[in-house]
Amino acid sequence: MNILRLNYSNYRNLQPGEIVPESGINVIYGKNAQGKTNLLEAMWLFTGGRSFRGSKDADLVAYEAPKAELNLQFFSEEREQTAQIRIENGRRSAALNEVPKKSVSELIGKFCAVMFSPEHLSLVREGPVFRRNFIDSALCQIRPSYAVLLSRYNHTLTQRNALLKDIPRHSELADTLEIWDEKLIKYGGEIMRGRTDYIDQIREPVQKIYAGICENKEAIGLSYQKSAEDLAQALKNSRRDDIYSGHTGAGPHRDDLEITIDGQSARAFGSQGQKRSVVLALKLAEAEVLSRRTGEKPVIFLDDVMSELDSGRQDYLLNHLDLCQVFITCCEPDTVKRLRAGALFEMTAGTLVRK
Repeated sequence: MNILRLNYSNYRNLQPGEIVPESGINVIYGKNAQGKTNLLEAMWLFTGGRSFRGSKDADLVAYEAPKAELNLQFFSEEREQTAQIRIENGRRSAALNEVPKKSVSELIGKFCAVMFSPEHLSLVREGPVFRRNFIDSALCQIRPSYAVLLSRYNHTLTQRNALLKDIPRHSELADTLEIWDEKLIKYGGEIMRGRTDYIDQIREPVQKIYAGICENKEAIGLSYQKSAEDLAQALKNSRRDDIYSGHTGAGPHRDDLEITIDGQSARAFGSQGQKRSVVLALKLAEAEVLSRRTGEKPVIFLDDVMSELDSGRQDYLLNHLDLCQVFITCCEPDTVKRLRAGALFEMTAGTLVRK
């Protein structure tokens, strides 16, 4: 899978323009706040997901502009394809091969990519929600139907929680909990099985990649931690506590991914360098599993990553990525230019120029 061309107008601080990248490594350099990350974000949106920075759609449109437009030409499924995203009135709309889509989420699985940005360090540093989101985002690209499953589960969870809050004032509603419990058990069970299976798939490539990054000095471990082995029984046992708290205490929304380095928690005991290496290993393993399952090598975006790594780790990463199309942002082009030939672009005040 390759990006052939991206045209953009009125997107954040980017001046109207385009990028025509190489099929290998593409380096985008420039000082901070010039638009490098904005360009990666614009390409990422074609995966069908939201901004990896958590931005609202309205924030993606240039100041005082009525709308933003992105047009992508890419090669996938052995043919050239086109996709368009328009952001107007705080909402995104999309088209694929000139056919309008009901929602941008219908692009999921059509254009596949893996993103690493400094924001993703939260995957190790912060709470379980970031690790659950990592697994869910990866699964959505492999199985677009998984996004529908997540939506159904979250809707059911919202309804059950609303009911839990009403029951103390209207005790007669307690009998209706069974209806939402059945749905929660059905959708929740499918989510937990999907996540467990994904961790089983990603474990070996994560271990291999992490060993390469740290030169076999450490070993990484992954374990999916369920809040309940038997969700039906857990919901039954915690019903009284759930009604008291107004929240559902068991289910995949409470699960976590335990990450260890030499048997110790990476979150609690890992150094900053180890945490960065963990996230890189997870993201590169995500790309490997995605390629196996879809038959397409995803595009890889590395935002502001190379400056934090020594030359040995830089060499490993670039050698591992040489069969994919890669976009790397950095402040100094020499950071990666010396490692591998590829296209070089400079970003200045939202204007992109190929060097």
